[in-house]
Amino acid sequence: MKDLAALAEVLAGRLGPGAVVTGADAAGRLVGWAQPVPLGTSLLVRPATTEEVVATVIACREAGVGVVPLGGGTGLVGGAVGGPDVVALSLERLGRVLEVDADDRVLIAEAGVTLETAQRAAAAEGLDLGLDLGARSTAQLGGLVATNAGGNGVIRHGMTRHRVLGLEVVLADGTVLAGLRRIVKDNTGYDLAGLFCGSEGTLGVVTAVALRCSPTPAGRVTALVAVPGFDETVSLLRSLQARTAGAVAAFEVMWRSFYELVAVESGHHQPPLPADHPLYVLTEVEVGEPAGATEWFAGLVAELAAEGAVADAVVAHTAGDRAALWAIRDDIPALVDALGGRLAYDVSLPIAAMPGYLEQLGDALAARHRGSRLVVFGHLGDGNLHVTIGGPPEDAAADIDRLVYEPLAELGGSISAEHGIGRHKRPHLARSRSPEEIATMRAIKQALDPTGILNPGALFE
Repeated sequence: MKDLAALAEVLAGRLGPGAVVTGADAAGRLVGWAQPVPLGTSLLVRPATTEEVVATVIACREAGVGVVPLGGGTGLVGGAVGGPDVVALSLERLGRVLEVDADDRVLIAEAGVTLETAQRAAAAEGLDLGLDLGARSTAQLGGLVATNAGGNGVIRHGMTRHRVLGLEVVLADGTVLAGLRRIVKDNTGYDLAGLFCGSEGTLGVVTAVALRCSPTPAGRVTALVAVPGFDETVSLLRSLQARTAGAVAAFEVMWRSFYELVAVESGHHQPPLPADHPLYVLTEVEVGEPAGATEWFAGLVAELAAEGAVADAVVAHTAGDRAALWAIRDDIPALVDALGGRLAYDVSLPIAAMPGYLEQLGDALAARHRGSRLVVFGHLGDGNLHVTIGGPPEDAAADIDRLVYEPLAELGGSISAEHGIGRHKRPHLARSRSPEEIATMRAIKQALDPTGILNPGALFE
């Protein structure tokens, strides 16, 4: 057992007031709503500046104690779950938006700024981050970078790494990489900022972020459509992309299992469409001229219905309508409450392979784990499925993991589309990465963190 009490005294002397939390106040703090488990450490540090992050990392390295960076607690793979022998380093007090530049279209902010706060700051200057996800009010920018988060707009705007222009990062020895560049074109060697996107806090602690923004769309049009089958869903995506010049900003697919549970059974929503269709798509298109856009979009949806790609639809006519439709897709707490015990997976695979994959998984679950409930939704346009298994037997987790992950290698898929590896997916990393790739990642880790103090146990065994 590490002497965290002595380390707490050292840190209290080096950091400002309110930075060090000890005892039950630290150990009892929950990792996050998605992982309602205690941190399990008796030492939580809340630095308020980059200099205090440096002091924390140096003190921990001198003491030989691991450092687990904490973001908003919205991860799903155990990436920020430590133990009794580590220091939890929360970035929550690094919460300032430092600059929004409408000319260069860049937002610079500290790592603890929530996505929603950053979105509002950008919008005030006529800019859009191009990043969005259901946990926007809690997820922090540093965590989005560390996990290379995806979300609802990837089909048009890309993953987090596609929006990152530069980073400020504290390395394991206390060195600060001051790389908050604000330019798009910078071919001066290795993409160091990109290296930290998806590194899950194992290579450095992200303390500030420079994000590339886009002009705020003049308007958005939104619809929830019921689709008669998977082929029609793919056809719908192609048609929308072709007829809107690629302006589809979201294409969120909910299998009936999800829609029925969240929109109907939860009692949280007034179902906008009957729950008797196999698939539902929440789609959104960015438009350059808001006047008449809703009517145009309703006409387009009617055309697609006449072609057989849409069985039923509702188009949002007001901001309230849009919010109500998105509330269904974003209501993951309703899913959690309804299923109780569950296993949640985040995978990606080629779109054409999805029906066969899900059919195989459903058959395997029915044969091996009767009583479990398969619930599926996802960002279909970028090949990402969120697969949830409700009511699994207590001893079935390892077998269900295998059923979910094993087919992905042959299909050219990934065991983690947007949440990372953390600690939960470590045993399965080799299903998506070759031995040579894993060896190269280990070499990078060894070069930047030779003593292994940064987020020990995450990503690698």
